[in-house]
Amino acid sequence: METVISPRQVCKLPPLILHPFSDSSGPNKLLESSRASLMLQGLLPAGELSSMDLEQKLLDGRFCELRMLFYLGRDLSRWIEQCMETIDREPALKSSGIKPQSFAVMLVDDPPAHVREKLKAWGVADYKAIFARALGLNAIFAAVPDRETLATEFVRNYYRYADHMFACSQQLITHADIHSSDFHFELYASGEYTKMLEREWKMDG
Repeated sequence: METVISPRQVCKLPPLILHPFSDSSGPNKLLESSRASLMLQGLLPAGELSSMDLEQKLLDGRFCELRMLFYLGRDLSRWIEQCMETIDREPALKSSGIKPQSFAVMLVDDPPAHVREKLKAWGVADYKAIFARALGLNAIFAAVPDRETLATEFVRNYYRYADHMFACSQQLITHADIHSSDFHFELYASGEYTKMLEREWKMDG
């Protein structure tokens, strides 16, 4: 059974800053992929598109999703590293059993209420699956893989593999269980955070 860590006072963590991770063609590829999936299932008319054409559109969209999640996971992994640096500076928490997996599961299963509300305001409803899959992909890829290096079956079902990769990474090491009620952090889009810093610099100046 994992140890549940509750510090004597709320521990302030670094802000989680998310950068744009989609190129200009991303939204169109995702839309075409969704339509192709429906056409392959017979839920939309395929018109003059062949099954091969539809399959390619589906795979292009899935690979685009994989790329987007990888870059999101890189931001999440960077934040977790910063959180571990914060813990290492706290004598009472340094030897408490808190590991990167502790912050990963808190982020996925128990983010602060204000973070959940901000994500929903951004249109991110299923943040749990998105964060878990993003971290899962980052657990095995150091960089976005070339499309040609990935098996077609992996690209088609990457999200299932990513789910298992996240679960596997969480089971690699025993880690303390933590809750967002004890660990506070803010969520920002990179542009939003930059503007906030600019305002603070102007006030200080």
